[in-house]
Amino acid sequence: MNPTENFRAARDTLLEHRTDAVAAAAAFEWPAVGPHFNWAIDWFDAIAVGNERLALHIVEEDGSETKVSYDRLRWRSDEVAAWLDGVGVQQGDHVMLMLGNRVELWESMLAVMKLGAVILPTTTLLSSADLDDRLVRGEVSHVIADVSVIDRFAGLEGDFVRIVVGAGGSSAKSSSDGKDSNDSKGSASDSGVSGTDSPAPAPVPDGWLDYNDSLEGLGIAPSVTVETSDPSLIYFTSGTTSKPKMVVHTQASYPVGHLSTLYWLGIGPGDVHLAISSPGWGKHAWSCFFAPFNAEATVFVYNYGRFDPVALRERLDEARVTTFCAPPTVWRMLIQSDLGTKPRALHEALSAGEPLNPGVIDAIEKAWGLTIRDGYGQTETTALIANPPGGVVVPGAMGRALPGVAVAIVDPLTGQPAATGEICLDLSVEPSNLMSGYLNDDERTASARVGGYFHTGDVAVRADDGTITFVGRTDDIFKSSDFKISPFEVESVLLQHPAVAESAVVPAPDATRHSVVKAYVTLAEGWAPDAATAEAIFAHSHAHLSSFERVRRIEFFELPKTISGKIRRVELREREDAAFGRGEAISTEWRH
Repeated sequence: MNPTENFRAARDTLLEHRTDAVAAAAAFEWPAVGPHFNWAIDWFDAIAVGNERLALHIVEEDGSETKVSYDRLRWRSDEVAAWLDGVGVQQGDHVMLMLGNRVELWESMLAVMKLGAVILPTTTLLSSADLDDRLVRGEVSHVIADVSVIDRFAGLEGDFVRIVVGAGGSSAKSSSDGKDSNDSKGSASDSGVSGTDSPAPAPVPDGWLDYNDSLEGLGIAPSVTVETSDPSLIYFTSGTTSKPKMVVHTQASYPVGHLSTLYWLGIGPGDVHLAISSPGWGKHAWSCFFAPFNAEATVFVYNYGRFDPVALRERLDEARVTTFCAPPTVWRMLIQSDLGTKPRALHEALSAGEPLNPGVIDAIEKAWGLTIRDGYGQTETTALIANPPGGVVVPGAMGRALPGVAVAIVDPLTGQPAATGEICLDLSVEPSNLMSGYLNDDERTASARVGGYFHTGDVAVRADDGTITFVGRTDDIFKSSDFKISPFEVESVLLQHPAVAESAVVPAPDATRHSVVKAYVTLAEGWAPDAATAEAIFAHSHAHLSSFERVRRIEFFELPKTISGKIRRVELREREDAAFGRGEAISTEWRH
């Protein structure tokens, strides 16, 4: 069989055993797609020719919408690829995409892949200083950016071509009535948004090329042969503890590797999938690009300026979303609102990004009759561990290793398999869903692969039945009076108290115990940051935690986060160490 047929056979094996993880693990093998494989051509185009099923459905906060079929996205990405080739994008070039959830993001990702160039997805939240760092370290040759963010490039030096989206003429949107107007080949007269009068677009600034020129439809995308091992994407990690790393994925490691993500999500042809995830981060590629398109499903996007849980539930219902994935923060905000009845078509509820607390699972089960299934992976990988469809979910557990994934729990001290230890991938057989390495950082790549394992830096416990439960980051776990403390376990208990909307647990240096457990707490609405509230949380901690785990200090605080929304506990630890070094008690904390 050719690579496309091999890919389809492997995908169909997972679909056949969608609710039987044991059978799926026994039957599934990663497809042989070498030595040459270009997912955008060999898979996406192969399933898109003549396919009028919706590939992408975007709804704005005002109700206007954009719908694009698989076939339309295929030939529009061909047009964009031909145009990018004309403005100098060559095979192997690094192309930064700084776009929000708009059609041009999906067009550009496919187009860049078709040229054999390398995509650098980038969040629109970056500052000019962050951009400057990424442009240089990422060796960027071309930038495709939304008109709303191009001011941040002012004054940045570098020999890179600048392309603006959303300025000048009409954008490449489909008609809002759901018709794709394939005969018009995406002409400006075909575009439109229902219910609003679009403001006049900003002029194309000097020094920038206009993405809308790709609408001319001139030329044919060049034929490019890529090696399966060639780079395809470079992702910057979220930088919770250090400067963001640059993760290099190949033509196979993300495109093919996300078959594991497809299985976890429980999606198949005809499903409508919504994932709350911002462009620029690995999870967006997981759930808004590769996994749904691998499944021949529809990517549904709801663009909102301010999160409204009631409006989100309504969109889930109106769009007949079948599978929904959101980070724990969104699930917590949903259950703090009026959940209402289950969205009519929804059959899979999922969570990723950070560990999911058992109380959230219980609340959704009671309200919607669905069990949220947690999933785990990293920017460096696709989904590794998850609660699969149809399986029994152990509250608080991440689940089991997914089909094709050789997870090992390794004792950090001995380097040997253990019940409790670091989550690793066994490298005795090279994992198909693992990055090729960190860009221009052989030392860090080698360190991550030492001892025959890929090291995730996360600690977990594996039960006798194979169920894996997250404990914490290796650099987050600390000792108090010689007892190991898992911040995640303490935070899970704190979240059961109605006053706690969010928390971060860190060690506070202590002359007697070496360190004590301190909780930084974001309060739920209606609770005052006073002694009474602190005492109520202390009492809850005393009642539900072991004596060595109990919270000894509390501070009501706005938690520092990365731009991807992950808590930067490292800043909180540094704050505690600095105060201790000065010999000062933090005046705004409560002690017990």
